[in-house]
Amino acid sequence: MRFCMITTFYPPHSFGGDGVYVRWLAHELAQRGHHVEVVHCIDAYRSMARGEAAGLAVEFGAANQPDHTSKSDVIVHGLRSRFGPLSPLATHQTGKPVFKAARLQEILRAGFDVIHYHNISLVGGPGVLTLGQGIKLYTLHEYWLVCPTHLLFRYGRATCPGADWRCLFCTLIYRRPPQWWRYTGLLRDAARHVDVFIAPSKFCLDKHREMGLSRPMVHLPNFAPEQPASSVTEPFIGPMPPGRPAGDEPYFLYVGRLEKIKGLQTLIPVFDGSNPASLWVAGAGSCEPDLRRLAGGSVRFLGYQSGPRLRSLIRDAVALIVPSLVWEIAPLVILEAFREKTPVIVRHQGGMPEMVEASGGGFVYRTEGELTTAIRQLLTDRRLRDDMGQRGHAAFQSNWTADVHLDRYLKLIHGMMNRPAAGTDRPEKRLR
Repeated sequence: MRFCMITTFYPPHSFGGDGVYVRWLAHELAQRGHHVEVVHCIDAYRSMARGEAAGLAVEFGAANQPDHTSKSDVIVHGLRSRFGPLSPLATHQTGKPVFKAARLQEILRAGFDVIHYHNISLVGGPGVLTLGQGIKLYTLHEYWLVCPTHLLFRYGRATCPGADWRCLFCTLIYRRPPQWWRYTGLLRDAARHVDVFIAPSKFCLDKHREMGLSRPMVHLPNFAPEQPASSVTEPFIGPMPPGRPAGDEPYFLYVGRLEKIKGLQTLIPVFDGSNPASLWVAGAGSCEPDLRRLAGGSVRFLGYQSGPRLRSLIRDAVALIVPSLVWEIAPLVILEAFREKTPVIVRHQGGMPEMVEASGGGFVYRTEGELTTAIRQLLTDRRLRDDMGQRGHAAFQSNWTADVHLDRYLKLIHGMMNRPAAGTDRPEKRLR
């Protein structure tokens, strides 16, 4: 079949797990003989990246070329406009592709059996959902459809109970201009062009229902490939740091962006030297200087890590800790830990608890006391640690491999072959 993935960010022009998932999915489909093209917005990445990261992205970016970073060929269309950062700004403000509409239409005229949307906030907004013909899927990687800040994290302080008049003030606090199109029927009408919305966690599905998304939705868990083409921790593109820190002392691992919403600042005080384990931090972000000032000698900052090095760090850790303050949907790094037989400790937020409960591969905590207890148990009880690691790995093999995911994904598509096209009343067989 012919697939087109449409997303704002795609490695190396990406910051988080949404771009990585698209890359993994695109390569897995291509390796199974499908034709896959990816459309993403380089202008959006440049406008959000800072300093060296943006410059290096230009160096490594390849528009309209096969992505040869794995054994499969995926055609990647990196969209650029002569208007530069004004292009994603225009999309943000109008909800339409504006300066990139012609190029998007040109790509989609080639004909695709499936158009799969991901993070579309700056590559085309709701307007991009109306373009092209085929079965249309949309994966809910974040809360953009129901929250202008994507996070459901009101005023940058606490999870949001629901949309109301305070959304405008929250948007301004996040230093973003208001999107007045959200107060029209644009988003509702555009969503009708999507056949089904894919929720990577049950929490995500329920939260979108609660927030007013009434379109067809299915729960389809994420996956992690056995041999990933890209790391989940690609917040910035830059030179790799020196080799893994020396020493055989036990360590716990944090992997991800160094931003306030990820909660690392709540984790660092727990590693104050009162226990024999240290905390190793793999990632980069704007909060790194503040986090370094907060950290003591038991915290090591490794910088950006990827590929075999990251895999080794995860495998050798006592446990992976995910202290996010926001309603995470289904972090890929948890699946990467399960793949390596490493237990996880996650905050009781979003879809993370259901991943742990479905596997038995770790602990869920609500308070610092529960976090400290979990750390102490895994540090002192090797049998418990190994048992949780084995249970996490067994659940990974049953639920979260590429084969399991692609089987469910393709069955979902084939099940829609003879259904009425989204937004129409007539049956239309759209697969070749």
